[in-house]
Amino acid sequence: MLPSPGEGDRVLAPVVKDIDVATLGTLCVDIVLDVEELPPPSLEGRKVYMEKLSASPPDKRYWEAGGNCNTAIAAARLGLHCSAIGHVGGEIYGQFLLDVLRDEGIGIVGMSDDVAVDDSSDLYETHLCWVLVDPLRRHGFCSHADFRKEPTFSRMTHLSSEVKLTIKRSKTIILSGYVFNELSPSLLVSALKYAVEVGSSIFFDPGPCGKSLARGTPEERRTLSMFLQMSDVLLLTEDEAESLTGIGNPIIAGLEFLKKGLRIKWVVIKMGARGSVIISRSSISCAPAFKVNVVDTVGCGDSFVAAVAFGYIHRLSFVNTLALANAVGAATALGCGAGRNVATLDKVIELIKRAELNEDVIGNLLDNTELHCSEVTFLSSMLINGTSSKVNRISLQTSVSELLPMLESARSRSSVIS
Repeated sequence: MLPSPGEGDRVLAPVVKDIDVATLGTLCVDIVLDVEELPPPSLEGRKVYMEKLSASPPDKRYWEAGGNCNTAIAAARLGLHCSAIGHVGGEIYGQFLLDVLRDEGIGIVGMSDDVAVDDSSDLYETHLCWVLVDPLRRHGFCSHADFRKEPTFSRMTHLSSEVKLTIKRSKTIILSGYVFNELSPSLLVSALKYAVEVGSSIFFDPGPCGKSLARGTPEERRTLSMFLQMSDVLLLTEDEAESLTGIGNPIIAGLEFLKKGLRIKWVVIKMGARGSVIISRSSISCAPAFKVNVVDTVGCGDSFVAAVAFGYIHRLSFVNTLALANAVGAATALGCGAGRNVATLDKVIELIKRAELNEDVIGNLLDNTELHCSEVTFLSSMLINGTSSKVNRISLQTSVSELLPMLESARSRSSVIS
């Protein structure tokens, strides 16, 4: 359970929620490099590999905005009003990140306005992450955070007034498991508690960190459990869902999260080329992925999350939310790298109009799942809506006709602003 507010807490005054999406933590610069071999699995081997990478400053042409910047940029390009809460250093990497976010129309809020920071310490520099791509287009990731025993900003003990105001003004707060590398569990609990208090919906994507956090310190395990129970929307891949529940079927795993969750409204399972699923307390909705020639998958999951937030904020149907999220993820896969290379609205609209689905793969998942819920909906290329004994099929053309006016409107507004 969440800690109860202290006796001295005042009743919070109403505030206009004029920010659609605020991301929390994990602002970094990606250094995207082609390499012959990915980092070795051992920690010591990775450390040696990392030291070689960081021995000389990387050329600026390899820099890109990364981490939660991907989600914020994708959300802003969908027409959402976005802010990014996190640490950005005062060096050249920090200035690069600030310029990228401002060019995308994203507000930046520093993590702390009253904690003394030693500018000479690399702990307070802009976080760098090496994104490594081998000849087979497989990815590896390496950063200094991999070798720290404590969160980077473990000395931060409370949320600043500016951070709290941003959370209060935001409709949704998006954070990933990587934020545990930056902020202490106690500070994350404070952020969670405050978001719940002020009515901001929490989107939590544990990512690959979920598995290690589930085996981490008692405080890490308690905090992870709290987020898995108290978030409004959980977002996971199939593998991540299985690692946290022990259940191989992603739909059944999603139902397990709902059963244990106290506030969870949606569990969203990302299945890459297979598509995606939303499991709610009353329904299961599935949408196949769009057919594309994948160039690079970096940033696809982050941009997918942005589109789910769009659907949540605009109260789209589940299948329309999934159709849009799949399209945004697929449009990102057409580019190389993330950051400024995530999906543009033009690419998303083009994919949705083309309307080609990889339908057979996700259909097999439904066929092999014993379902006991009131409604099961499946987005289909079939032109006629209809209901079988098990599944209500929604035509993709119906979904496209409902999504396009919203996206065209967002594109028009963006053209006027620019």
